[in-house]
Amino acid sequence: MAMNDHSNITILKEIAELLNEETEMVPMLKGALCKFLNGTNFSTGWIFFINKKGKSELVVHEKLPDALEFNGCQYLKNGGCWCVSRFRNDQLKKASNIIECQRLESAIEANVGDTDGITHHATVPLQSGGERFGLLNVASPHIESFSDEELELLESVAFQMGSAIKRIHLTKQEQEMALLNERNRLARDLHDSVNQLLFSVTLTARAGIEMSEGQEIKETFKEIQQLTQEALTEMRALIWQLRPKGLESGIIDAIKAYSEMLGIKLTVNVSGVLQFPSRVEETLYRIAQEALNNVRKHAGVQEAVIYMTVTSTDILLVIKDEGRGFAIDPDVTIPSIGLQSIRDRAVAIGGTADWVSEIGKGTELLIRLPY
Repeated sequence: MAMNDHSNITILKEIAELLNEETEMVPMLKGALCKFLNGTNFSTGWIFFINKKGKSELVVHEKLPDALEFNGCQYLKNGGCWCVSRFRNDQLKKASNIIECQRLESAIEANVGDTDGITHHATVPLQSGGERFGLLNVASPHIESFSDEELELLESVAFQMGSAIKRIHLTKQEQEMALLNERNRLARDLHDSVNQLLFSVTLTARAGIEMSEGQEIKETFKEIQQLTQEALTEMRALIWQLRPKGLESGIIDAIKAYSEMLGIKLTVNVSGVLQFPSRVEETLYRIAQEALNNVRKHAGVQEAVIYMTVTSTDILLVIKDEGRGFAIDPDVTIPSIGLQSIRDRAVAIGGTADWVSEIGKGTELLIRLPY
């Protein structure tokens, strides 16, 4: 497949413009891949992200033949292949021809659809500096080996993509840091103003009880003290949610401290090594917070049990109480805002959240998170 230098420059320019304009990862990569395929003789392509543990994820694909698109890209998502193995072993440094691809071979052998003559593909790592993100793979019908010129163009596109991926990662880190700073500011403001005011009201109510002679007046002050104390507990819980204290000592200690603040006796059972990325750790902590809040507000008990099991790929978090429970209406997808928040947090990082509950028999939350 002959390629023109002028057209190559045009393709690289258009892709660079798109990568600079986009701010969302998947639309950016999909758009860049589409432009690359439309401007060259390559007919199809797909991108894997590969994490530090070597787990691959198909994030983008374009113009796949029916066999590769079968059942949600089953044969691209599953199984091993030379390119991913070489990437994991840090042996893939530049664009290369793939002599054999197990994923393609599996799709061909399964006879689940037309492969459009695709039997081989080229691969190139997506990286920026010392950071590696995944692979860009492209293919054409009846082509087993691509020219040096084609591989050089593929490398140039991969370099642009790697730089753009790095930029988006940095932008998201900056956004997360800005959000964390805003949470900390709000938590400080709430602590210094509303929290202190509520504490003052409780002291005033206590003084009113001691100074009053009439029983009705004493009861009124007692009610004020009780309501204010409840509001103070709610405010402290909110401040904890805004600014998680104790995570520097470990997630288990942080969860225990939060349960103590709520007045809940917590039993914790842990299996596996608790070493998570910061985002996963905070998600676990937020979910545990919300679950414990639900116990305090709705379960009618002051005890709960947490089981945390860690495998090489997943975290299973189970939170149980023996409280009043609730009836699960099959017509209502999410029974409460608190449970909706838990599920949203789990789904946001690729996990799942489910629950089992029955009136009078307590509630059990089951959270599974990848990491």
